[in-house]
Amino acid sequence: MDVLSEVLKVVKLEGALFHNGEFSAPWSVRAAPSCVLARCFRAGTDHLIFYHFLTEGRAFLRLDNGERIALNAGDLVMIPHGDRHIIENGPSTPTVDNSEQLDEVLAQGLKLWRFGGGGEVTKFVCGYMACDPQLSRVFLSGLPSAFKVSIRDDPSGRWLESSIRFSVDHAGDSRAGGEALLAKLSEVLFVETLRAYITSLPPEQTGWLAGARDAEVGKTLALMHRDPSRPWTIASLAKEAGVSRSVLAERFRHYLNEPPMAYLTRWRLQLGAQSLTATSHSVAQIAAEVGYESEAAFNRAFKREFGAPPARFRAQARTKQAKSDRQGSKATHL
Repeated sequence: MDVLSEVLKVVKLEGALFHNGEFSAPWSVRAAPSCVLARCFRAGTDHLIFYHFLTEGRAFLRLDNGERIALNAGDLVMIPHGDRHIIENGPSTPTVDNSEQLDEVLAQGLKLWRFGGGGEVTKFVCGYMACDPQLSRVFLSGLPSAFKVSIRDDPSGRWLESSIRFSVDHAGDSRAGGEALLAKLSEVLFVETLRAYITSLPPEQTGWLAGARDAEVGKTLALMHRDPSRPWTIASLAKEAGVSRSVLAERFRHYLNEPPMAYLTRWRLQLGAQSLTATSHSVAQIAAEVGYESEAAFNRAFKREFGAPPARFRAQARTKQAKSDRQGSKATHL
């Protein structure tokens, strides 16, 4: 059972490719912060996941903490938490802050953007991914500030790279459905990157992604995410996973640092929070949908987790969303 797929069904990915660059050494660019770009792409969103995908040449990514990641053609580097970073190549040269040219960069769309000193050429595309901040936390929390994978390591990755390169090169042809195709390719690229990252984790790694790869823990997680409202018990989960209750509890603690039922409770409440903000369903209906036998029990558990009862949480979320939408509309018309 594929637990990552089960989670992503609920998280509802939405992404796009937005920059097509051909930079010649020496060059050094500080990427605009995630919070700034988020306001440009999605009203009501304060964070997006960004990535740079090199299709030719080489580059380095530098984080503010001093970490430096070497990148070669076929590598994709993802910045899941929006950390400030610089991407560059060639001898030391002044760093350009692309926040100052953001309007020009975004207006360019996917037309080729050339920049640099005229030396070694690096070609890359940049994309973003938006997903529900509450629900995506289960897998994002286990990711480092930045990581890279090589998309060219298997046939599916090579096909994906060819498809992206072709679609980007023909983005200006105004073919029907072109934007939708690029959005889907961006989503596939994101999922393929996560899959490759999970595969590359060392055996001693812990956390949600490592747990998803473990046979027993991964199957248990998939069961929970596929049918969260089912009246699961530690006994029924262990039976489905094919292990004893004690073994399942021990392995779950090893990877996720909490018991299976505690994890299930938090996930149900996250689903409840998402429904409160995204639907007009009643609190009682949402409680039943996420596996609570009574509205009162859901209210108590929800308040412990989020610090406010469901009705107040919904009202606060709607007020915040309305304010964000007004700010986004104002920014669009400036």
